[in-house]
Amino acid sequence: MTALLRSALYMPAINQRAMDKARDLPVDAVVFDLEDAVAPEKKAEARTQLVAQLAAGGYGPRQLVARCNALATPWGEADIRALAATPVTSLCLPKVESVEQLQQVSALLEELQRPDMALWAMIETPAGVADVEAIAGYGRLTALLMGTTDLAYELRLPVDPGRTGLQYALSRCVLAARLAGVVVLDGVYLDIKNEAGLRAVCEQGHALGFDGKTLIHPGQIAVTNAVFGPDAAAVEHARRLLDCWEQATVQGRGVAVLDGKLIETMHVDEARRLLDAAAHIDSIERG
Repeated sequence: MTALLRSALYMPAINQRAMDKARDLPVDAVVFDLEDAVAPEKKAEARTQLVAQLAAGGYGPRQLVARCNALATPWGEADIRALAATPVTSLCLPKVESVEQLQQVSALLEELQRPDMALWAMIETPAGVADVEAIAGYGRLTALLMGTTDLAYELRLPVDPGRTGLQYALSRCVLAARLAGVVVLDGVYLDIKNEAGLRAVCEQGHALGFDGKTLIHPGQIAVTNAVFGPDAAAVEHARRLLDCWEQATVQGRGVAVLDGKLIETMHVDEARRLLDAAAHIDSIERG
């Protein structure tokens, strides 16, 4: 099963207090940020601080990801070498535009004896969207993340709460992720005090097929988890559906029907996925 990722919270690696707080947040993934959230003169300090933070642990079942600086920058290689010695499970790479960028990072990870470390690719430029199918299909890659702020800027789009100009890029990246069997996360919402706006953009992203959303503030977690996670009624229906299917199988019946509707294999697979998601949510909430 693909890991549940309703919410992935960017956490500045220079902010010790924020990183400590993330241990108790009901978020599916913590993305420790060495890139956008850290000024150039603070890069080395943030890297050292993050390595110590990861060594201290205490993040429970949350996925631990680090957004490093691009390999082409003065800090990228040092970031990757340092992070390879930590419990981070995935590296998030900014502004990915080609498979060659992923190959270069993979080669370094092989040298550092981290064949297990996955890659997340941020799609935040027109070139990234244009090559997203190849990027999503790269073997080490497990997630695509939309960088909608930078992408809207590069596309010269006007401010639009409905994100009309982004619809093609968003849908194309969702399709690429589904073809490759990887997770795809919608971009951040910058108006951190606008809960109604956040809910609207989460519901739009869910309708487009995104698995979840990247966040910039802990106050955005509850709404995001609610929109992208299963509700109690859906979980109960999934349990009933599996019970009905299993009874039909044991009794040798060729078909199973629940509430007057035929159950097909795809419904069974979806029910199992949903129940696995519910179990994961319970483990997050219990800490």
